[in-house]
Amino acid sequence: MALGEFALIDRFFRRPVQRAALGVGDDCALLRVRPGLQLAVSTDLLVEGRHFLSTVDPARLGHKALAVNLSDLAASGAEPLAFTLSLALPRADEAFLAPFAQGLLALADEHGIELVGGDTTAGPLTIGITVFGEVPPGEALLRSGARPGDALWVSGALGDARLALEAFRGTVALAGEGFEQARRAMETPMPRVALGRALRGVASAAIDLSDGLLGDLGHVLALSGVGAELDEAALPRSPLLAAQPAALQRTCLLAGGDDYELLFAAPESHAQGVRAAGAAAGVAVTRIGRVTAEPGLVVRDGQGAALDLRGWRGFDHFAAP
Repeated sequence: MALGEFALIDRFFRRPVQRAALGVGDDCALLRVRPGLQLAVSTDLLVEGRHFLSTVDPARLGHKALAVNLSDLAASGAEPLAFTLSLALPRADEAFLAPFAQGLLALADEHGIELVGGDTTAGPLTIGITVFGEVPPGEALLRSGARPGDALWVSGALGDARLALEAFRGTVALAGEGFEQARRAMETPMPRVALGRALRGVASAAIDLSDGLLGDLGHVLALSGVGAELDEAALPRSPLLAAQPAALQRTCLLAGGDDYELLFAAPESHAQGVRAAGAAAGVAVTRIGRVTAEPGLVVRDGQGAALDLRGWRGFDHFAAP
């Protein structure tokens, strides 16, 4: 028997809520926001063939669909509260929906965020999620707060997700565990929610790295009215990426995308606080450069020479794949 829209929702996505006042099943969800807090809201759309491959494991896709949104809350220093899910499906396929829901809801439970509503329809596979979080007034991390003299930091390691993409494209050969490591980085990113919360009052600006280091840092620089210098040799990378040719490493590190690490600025005087935040969240943090008063971005190689960045850009949703 074919699954209808409401049977699909009831079977895979309806769960009792604990924090929200009303969840799935009515025209609107009702959220309880604790007194004195602000609501942080973000939304993302994932389209098959544009943001993920048709061969991705459905459980990993469910994980990633929520993870990329939780990463936005992390970049704002917000505490996850609730989310909605909109799904366009070519067909109501239980073999896809069961593991997709499992991956999605397992990550939701890990971060204490509740599914409170959404929509389903027939169409090309497309996943839309809107997340809601809480943050104290005046404490949200913004892209516009970087100031000259601030140090630039990044969490985790960069570039493995792009390395996986190059493996899928056939431009690099990865075998065995190396391929699986890169693929995990691309398909199951870990949102740095705990680090984002720990950086409130420590970092001056932040963004999550979804479209590549150069592109996302560019957003911070533009909104803050500043420039920056990066040390290419300082960019954190896995041993797997470090074993690749230098040109490929540079591409993956600077223009990779899909890292979902946090890039943030912090005053020099807050360096100890940054390291303490990383330790509290269990995430490595690495200083990679500094904010300058002069607009523009300079990336220096291991010998201190400025790289030619002409033609380099982050991911563009409307450019050719």
